[in-house]
Amino acid sequence: MSVSVALRHDFGGFSADLAFEAPPGVTVLFGPSGSGKSTVLNAVAGLLRPDQARITIGETVLTDTATRIFLHPHRRRLGIIFQDGRLFPHLNVRQNLRYGRWFAPRGARSPEVSVIEMLGIGALLDRAPATLSGGERQRVAIGRALLSEPRLILADEPLSALDEDRKAEILPYLERLRDELRVPMLYVSHAPAEVARIATTVAMLEAGRIARIGPAAEVLADPAFAGRGREAGAVIVARVVTHHPDGVTELQAGGPPLFLPTPPAPPGARLRLRIAAAGVMLAPGRPEGISALNLLPGTVETLREVGEVVLVRLATPAGPILSRVTRRSVRQLGISPGAALTAIVKSLSHAPEDVGTPTPAKETTP
Repeated sequence: MSVSVALRHDFGGFSADLAFEAPPGVTVLFGPSGSGKSTVLNAVAGLLRPDQARITIGETVLTDTATRIFLHPHRRRLGIIFQDGRLFPHLNVRQNLRYGRWFAPRGARSPEVSVIEMLGIGALLDRAPATLSGGERQRVAIGRALLSEPRLILADEPLSALDEDRKAEILPYLERLRDELRVPMLYVSHAPAEVARIATTVAMLEAGRIARIGPAAEVLADPAFAGRGREAGAVIVARVVTHHPDGVTELQAGGPPLFLPTPPAPPGARLRLRIAAAGVMLAPGRPEGISALNLLPGTVETLREVGEVVLVRLATPAGPILSRVTRRSVRQLGISPGAALTAIVKSLSHAPEDVGTPTPAKETTP
């Protein structure tokens, strides 16, 4: 089920004028503060009546100003996950979960047991929200949204209020939501590592407009939209080959093997890896006598200056890779489109949040 959004709205000091189609999966609305991400979510949720809009989920029309259709928020069958969970403090976890069933269509059979199992919250059912950690509260909030049997899930920066440990706790559950359920999701974020982990589609917003939309791997690896400075990075998909006894895992992504500290995934599993541009060095030829384990031959496709640095995109057998280098390095190495270079990626440069769980089946690996 796809989501279609077309809207125009003037707030006075800010205007939004955009249109996009969100295919099944997780479509992340990505961009800086004030780019229009929350405007889109509010319009889809029915919390904003745009000046002009047509918003549909599959064949269901939520808003059409031309024909004066505007479904009230409670009739849109949307599951909403807020930044802070927003659980009812006077209800225990079980009661909070079952509250979501009030909004399910008549005759629906909410898969309560499977939702509880998927989110790992069985031991929390009799506890009060005040006794839960931030990560536990968000898991319960996700379960409540799912039990309403929504047509669409709206996630408004659901990890922004959590510390790094709690984010690491929640991300695998969001990945399971993406891979195991067939409910489309619009997900607002401005964190590149988070986007790289869960997005199937990325819609880049700038000043109330869609700057680009497409598959996550392509959009995130585009130097024009890859982020500002140190946050830039590309996404590749790799298959786990074997775990070596020295604590290093060998992966295959096309071309030479890649090596990472052992992730919690068995041989044969497919992983989604974010490779930060700041962690990629470039060299002519194939360097010898260095400690880095990952050497990817590639050809320069594009260069883009971002402040005092240059983002270089290379085509490699593993997919497009970004490198963040200085302008001096560009001059000294003679980096230009078509140049043959080697991308050097240290295996220890990958943070745990940069390694995702097995990806959707439509993403292919060698």
